[in-house]
Amino acid sequence: MSSNLKKLKDEEAEDNVLLHQSETIPLSSPPSHGFLEPPWLSHVEEDKGEEEDVVYSDKVKVQIFVSESSSNNSTTAVPPFSWRKLWLFTGPGLLMSVAFLDPGNLEGDLQAGAIAGYSLLWLLMWTTIMGLLIQLLSARLGVASGRHLAELCREEYTKWARLVLYVMAEMALIAADIQEVIGSAIAIKILSHGILPIWAGVVITALDSFMFLFLENYGVRKLEGVFAIFIGTMALSFAWMFFETKPSPKQLLIGILVPKVSSKTLRQAVELIGCVITPHNVFLHSALVQSRDIDIQNKSQVQEALNYYTIESTLALTITFFINLSVMTVFAKVFYGNTEQADTIGLVNAGQYLQEKYGGGFFPILYIWGVGLLAAGQSSTITGTYAGQFITEGFLKLRLKKWLRALITRSLAIVPTMIVAVVFNTSEGSLDTLNEWLNVVQSIQIPFALIPLLTLVSKEEVMGTFRIGPLVEKVAWTVAVVVILVYGYMLLDFFLSEVKGLVYGFVVMICAAAWLSFIAYLVKHSGAFSSFFHTSLHSRGFSSLSPN
Repeated sequence: MSSNLKKLKDEEAEDNVLLHQSETIPLSSPPSHGFLEPPWLSHVEEDKGEEEDVVYSDKVKVQIFVSESSSNNSTTAVPPFSWRKLWLFTGPGLLMSVAFLDPGNLEGDLQAGAIAGYSLLWLLMWTTIMGLLIQLLSARLGVASGRHLAELCREEYTKWARLVLYVMAEMALIAADIQEVIGSAIAIKILSHGILPIWAGVVITALDSFMFLFLENYGVRKLEGVFAIFIGTMALSFAWMFFETKPSPKQLLIGILVPKVSSKTLRQAVELIGCVITPHNVFLHSALVQSRDIDIQNKSQVQEALNYYTIESTLALTITFFINLSVMTVFAKVFYGNTEQADTIGLVNAGQYLQEKYGGGFFPILYIWGVGLLAAGQSSTITGTYAGQFITEGFLKLRLKKWLRALITRSLAIVPTMIVAVVFNTSEGSLDTLNEWLNVVQSIQIPFALIPLLTLVSKEEVMGTFRIGPLVEKVAWTVAVVVILVYGYMLLDFFLSEVKGLVYGFVVMICAAAWLSFIAYLVKHSGAFSSFFHTSLHSRGFSSLSPN
């Protein structure tokens, strides 16, 4: 009897221990990868303490979901639309949209308007829509994976491939930065009435970009507010020019609605597409969206963030479309048909030509143009510095203080820009030649930004359930192929007209073969061809995402 009683007591004690242990174990433990979250997510937690190794530290991120419960991580159901949340998510799209308004874009706009008149406005609209699709995919990658494009490229590709990608990205960034800094320098020269030469404007632009970046120490929202002022200044300046020159509303509407390209305007059409989609901006946007505190393990938060970023980016690029449209229509109204001026117009002489047509007044149009150009140059220079930091840190995994990263990446661009400013500050023609070469450098790089982006955003291992569906994947690859073909045409046209001699021709052929070979490698690595013809029944579209 005593032995049975002892046995019962022992069993009761064992049950109590098991009951106590069960209270400390969740009733349902999620699988190691949760809801198909990125497999490297566990490493994110380990690295949180290393502030220098993350894009934005927790203390500078904008808090949006603080008061909301994050207990339900398995559903993509989102709360109703909130104007407050849209306001808090607004910012990254503004910084991204500046690349659509940089001095290189403005020069493409004014030349397209002067040479092609209103006939390419439809192309401007559709190119902006294509650019929006690319930027939404970049934002989607950053939000859903918790990492930006350069970081993911470092993990996705072999050492030699990621080194090539880094070098090409850095070259394209330097080329874009030179255009942006010189655009600012031209504006400073205009506004100083020619007192400050271009090289002085380059120095001023380099220094004040650091000053604006310093604002980030007071919060990301402060820096985003500065960009809102820049974009507002551009909108006001170019809208003023639009209403002062009074373009034809009828021809404007026809230009937007009726597609038309002739042999005489083909080059401007190609350059217009080339101006809108820039390589460094694809890298940039995937990092900017991480300035908001989003729990990537919470599907509802991720989906809600994607919704608001879609609205924010669409609004931002709608504003840039109307600014670019204003520039094109102003120069179409003033210079279309005047072959002599249309063929020679550029950033340097555009303001002076406008001044000759419309004179002075209380606010001379020359200085209105100068203010808009300065805002475009200053804002795009700052985002260029930002992009340089993300690209360098992502590909090389540098653990440096922010100010040191900014100094290094800024120096990589400013030193060649200073050399260029001194060498090419001889005539307007030399600056136009420089601009063509810089466009070539960026054209070479664009496949090496688009193909990795589409590769990664289509991978379930990276995106989890937020990978893009087969329809969007096909549309995105179609857009990428169109853009790459356009850039390829630009390269072919440029080299056929500029390269003379057997030796130079042979070198160009070798480089072209290497370029095409690397593109083929990236496409093969992506598995795009197989996914085009063997799509999964469980894949989802761009915004229709249902849980597994």
